[in-house]
Amino acid sequence: MFESHELKMYKPTEIADFYLSNHGDSGISPMKLIKLVYISHAWYLGLSGNALIDENPEAWKYGPVIPTLYHKYKNYGNRNIDYINVKSILDKEAPIGAFLEAIWNQYGHFSAVELSSKTHEPGSPWSQVWESITDGNYHSLQIPDTLIRDYYKDKYISRVQDVEIEA
Repeated sequence: MFESHELKMYKPTEIADFYLSNHGDSGISPMKLIKLVYISHAWYLGLSGNALIDENPEAWKYGPVIPTLYHKYKNYGNRNIDYINVKSILDKEAPIGAFLEAIWNQYGHFSAVELSSKTHEPGSPWSQVWESITDGNYHSLQIPDTLIRDYYKDKYISRVQDVEIEA
């Protein structure tokens, strides 16, 4: 997998600011931004075993949500976020910046709805948490980092095995 040189956890807004300041001109809605930050956190966990953000994603009806980002950007609705005055404290050339760029290169071309679908796949951490509810209490359902880590680690191993079979 990859070695995590930076064991620091970031605020979700720091990761969001990176995407907005570097790619906001391509149009990023709140839902797309939340899904990108979630996917970044998920792959970071799966590849390094360490959390990227210092907030647990929650399982909401329409997928994984990072509450601070939802509340910060919800007034935009489905419009793109105004990124002009957003500055990132993360260096694009640093290991974390290179990691986030790799995530953007893999996922940035997808729409918010397409990213949401990817996070809803059967067996995904969101679906495991959402489907485990038996008492009707769907509020503040945290998606454990261990569940995210194991799912994305297995996803990585499957991809590597597929490449080895093709080679």
